[in-house]
Amino acid sequence: MKLELRGITKRFGSLVANDHIDLVVEPGEIHCLLGENGAGKSTLMNVLYGLYTADEGVIVLDDHVQNFHGPGDAMRAGIGMVHQHFMLIPVFTVAENVMLGHESTRAAGLLDLDAARDRVREIATRFGFHVNPDALVEDLPVGVQQRVEIIKALSREAKVLVFDEPTAVLTPQETDELMEIMRQLKASGASIVFITHKLREVREVADRITVIRLGKVVGEASPTASNAELASMMVGRAVELTVHKDPPKVNDHALVVENLTVIDTFGHVVVNDVSFDVKGGEILAIAGVQGNGQTELAEALIGLEPLVRGSAKLDGEELVGRSVRRILDEGVGFVPEDRTEDGLVGAFTIAENLMLDRANGEPFVKAWNVQRRTLNEFAEERFREFDVRAQSIDTPVGTLSGGNQQKVVLARELSRELSLFVAAQPTRGVDVGSIEFIHKRIVETRDAGVPVIVVSTELDEVTALADRIMVMYRGRIIGIVPGDTPRDVLGLMMAGEPVAGEGAAA
Repeated sequence: MKLELRGITKRFGSLVANDHIDLVVEPGEIHCLLGENGAGKSTLMNVLYGLYTADEGVIVLDDHVQNFHGPGDAMRAGIGMVHQHFMLIPVFTVAENVMLGHESTRAAGLLDLDAARDRVREIATRFGFHVNPDALVEDLPVGVQQRVEIIKALSREAKVLVFDEPTAVLTPQETDELMEIMRQLKASGASIVFITHKLREVREVADRITVIRLGKVVGEASPTASNAELASMMVGRAVELTVHKDPPKVNDHALVVENLTVIDTFGHVVVNDVSFDVKGGEILAIAGVQGNGQTELAEALIGLEPLVRGSAKLDGEELVGRSVRRILDEGVGFVPEDRTEDGLVGAFTIAENLMLDRANGEPFVKAWNVQRRTLNEFAEERFREFDVRAQSIDTPVGTLSGGNQQKVVLARELSRELSLFVAAQPTRGVDVGSIEFIHKRIVETRDAGVPVIVVSTELDEVTALADRIMVMYRGRIIGIVPGDTPRDVLGLMMAGEPVAGEGAAA
C-alpha cells in the first residue's frame, strides 16, 4: 500500500507542530522519520493514526483520500501502530490481547478464542515468531511482547506499519531481531514508517530517510549518509558525536556500596543485595533494559527510596538512612530520570529552578527572603555557561524544549562543589546537539576528580562515557566490565547472561 501525506499541518494554539509536511512511503519500503526531540515526528504519526485531525492537508492511501475520525478508522484503512510503550494488558493471554477490540464470537455470543489462537499461530509461523497464543503477556520477555504488538497489528490486515521508537526497551540482540522482522515485513510488501533517534539503526535498516526540524521537512537522505551528516541535518549545524576523554585519573574519593537492597511499596525486592564501588575521577555506567532496578538504585543513593537495607558510604560517611536534604548537603548532585516530575517545577522561572536544592539558606535565602540580586547574577552566569536557549532567566522552565530543560537541571546540579554525581538517563528525550553538550559536562565533572554514576538504557551512551560498566538484570549485578567491552557481550549481559568479570553474579 502506498502512503502519501500531502501538506499536513497541525497547530496547537500558536505552536505549529507540523508545517505543510509532504511524505511518500512506497509499498515494500522502510522509510525512516528522523528528527530531534520536539521536531514534530510523533505529532505527524498521530495525525496518520487518527489520534489528531490535521488542520490542513490530506492523507492518501493508494490514491484514495482518507478522512480518519479516530484510530479505528485508521486501522480499518490498513494502518497499524507499534507503540514505544506497549498497548497490551499484562494479565491477558497473547490471543486475548490480539483479539481485543475486534472480538469474534460463535454461537450464543461466546468469544471465539480458538480463532484468535489460530490467527496468532498463522502470523507467528509466517514471520518466524516464537509466540505461544496462551502465554500471559506479563510472563513474556520485552522482545516477545513487542512481537505480540506486531502480531496484533498484522491480525487487523495492516498494510502500513508505524514503529514509534521501537528499540527503546530492547537489548542489542532484541534490536537486531527487530531489524530482521522489519526486513521480513518489507519483503511481504508492507510499508513501514520507522521513527527513531538512533542514527546507527537508521543507517542499518532504512531505504529512505526524511529529516524533520522544527515541524518542517528539511530534506531527504540516503542510508549511506554518515552519522555526522544526519545529525547536522537534524539540528541545523555540525555536531561532534564522539565523546573525547582521557584515561581516568582516580583518587581516594569513593562511593562504596555493600549489600544494598531496595524494597518497593508492594514489598517486592527491586534491588537485590548489590555491592560495588566508584572512585573519584571515573565514570561508572549502569546499563540494563529499563525496569531492572537501575532507577531504584539511583534513587536509593539520594535518599528517595524509603525501604533500603545495606550500606552506601561516601568517603566513609553513611548515606543510607539519611534524608534527601542531608545527602544533598553532603555534596551529592542528582539528575533524576524524569526531569518534569522530579527535576523541575514547570511554572517556576529558570532562575527559581536553579536554586531549588539550595532554597534553605545562603546565598540565595536570608531571613526567609530570596536574595534576588544574588540569584539573578548566579542565574545569568549559568544561563550563558550552559547555553540555555530561552528569552531570559525569567522564562518559565515548563515552556522550554526537553534539551534546554535538561540543561537547567545540569546547571543547578553542577554549579556547586560535588562529592558524588549521579545522573539517571541524562539525555533521555534530548536532541543530538544537547547530547553533545551534556556528555562534555559529565566528562568534565569526572576529570575534576568527582565519582560519577551514569544510569542509561542507551548502550551507545554507556560505551561512550563509561570507564567501567555495571550491568543489572532483575535487580542484581550481572557483572562489572571495562568500558570498552563489546556491544554483543553487553547485550548478552543485559539479557541475564553472566560473564567473567568484577562483581559477576554467581
